[in-house]
Amino acid sequence: MNSSTGSRLAMTALLLAVASPLLIPAPAHADTYGSERRQDRRSDRYDARDNRQSGREEARDLKQECLNSDDNRMDCRQLKRGTKQDTRQESRQIRRDD
Repeated sequence: MNSSTGSRLAMTALLLAVASPLLIPAPAHADTYGSERRQDRRSDRYDARDNRQSGREEARDLKQECLNSDDNRMDCRQLKRGTKQDTRQESRQIRRDD
């Protein structure tokens, strides 16, 4: 093998070594938007859960006040039930709106 063939072979090998990383596409970060959406849904769920828990506490307090004022137990139960249903509806809106 003469020197010109060897130098061409060396240059070709060097060119392939330098150019091959440029030909391979870089890894894409497609999961970025998906993870952001998941995090948004997760925070919406947490907000809705916190809202439901505070609604339960409020309903318990209202029922106890109602019972302490010597109202009918059935009316107190309905008051608590209505409060909890309103809270559930608010929680659904939190999850849908955000």
